[in-house]
Amino acid sequence: MKVIVDNKIPYISPAIEQLANEVVYVEGNLFTPELVRNADALIIRTRTHCNRELLEGSNVKFIATATIGFDHIDTAYCKEKGITWTNAPGCNSGSVAQYIESALLLLEKEKGLELSKMTLGIVGVGNVGSKVETVARKLGLKVLLNDLPRQEKEEETAFSCLQQLAEECDVITFHTPLYNEGAYKTYHLAGADFFQSLKKSPIIINTSRGEVVDTNALLHAINQGIVSDAIIDVWENEPHINLELMNRAFIATPHIAGYSADGKANATRMSLDALCKFFNLKGTYHINPPAPENNIMVANTYSEAILKIYNPQRDSMTLKANPEDFEKQRGHYPFRREPDAYRIETTSSIIRG
Repeated sequence: MKVIVDNKIPYISPAIEQLANEVVYVEGNLFTPELVRNADALIIRTRTHCNRELLEGSNVKFIATATIGFDHIDTAYCKEKGITWTNAPGCNSGSVAQYIESALLLLEKEKGLELSKMTLGIVGVGNVGSKVETVARKLGLKVLLNDLPRQEKEEETAFSCLQQLAEECDVITFHTPLYNEGAYKTYHLAGADFFQSLKKSPIIINTSRGEVVDTNALLHAINQGIVSDAIIDVWENEPHINLELMNRAFIATPHIAGYSADGKANATRMSLDALCKFFNLKGTYHINPPAPENNIMVANTYSEAILKIYNPQRDSMTLKANPEDFEKQRGHYPFRREPDAYRIETTSSIIRG
């Protein structure tokens, strides 16, 4: 079996080399028809577009993307050609929740906001959105949930319409997949009409897909005071991002909210598990990230400890200083663990261990 693997997928090499006869590692944007022609399987990330142009005439039977999103896979073409594909839903949900928690704490610390008096709207309440809800409630925010597919399927009254979020929320955060058409279309879900409906000049957070938020409409809303601030991790036209939005945003990061070592390990494990299931292989691999150099985090408060573990302003400063290195910053992202990897000790108590 021959497998082509994105060379930025961590912790994968020892395991995949036990499972496959031939493994080729390559940059995600350098997959070519010639490279994949004789491959049986591909393990990719978002930079590899699996479509007719890449796959036509190849031997590829299976594709695993070590990401939650799968809009870079032409699923209709794969179905037509009998190619099985899989993604890694929920793999980095804890990492994105960590990013959101730290961002909210930074808003409190640097902008003087009182989280306990604020309402957070979550658009998309799947694996990620559900964990963001838990984090937000822990921090004392009131939470409104918007998820049309879940609301229609579950007939729950716990969900609010998008208009209610626009009217009542101080912060609105997006965690939806990207659907370009259909009943649940999310392409430019936050567009001009959405921004015009806002009542409280909220802060907008996007860690889902860049195209969920209309960049020009968001910039106009910021310039008009309709939106008070923005926290942006995902961008339209990556890696060629809008520099005006980058500079205006409170936090601007290079699509790394889900890049904790924990999330990466989860995605790698899920991809390998799916590969083994499809090809009926038996793997004995263990995919775990290294422990932090010091897993005891001492701080005056829980909030201080969380920001010592991960402060997204560091990533934001790096991007704003060198936006042309967007891809490099993603590809060489520093080691980050989630809070559960630490024993947090404050001056009064041990918070987590």
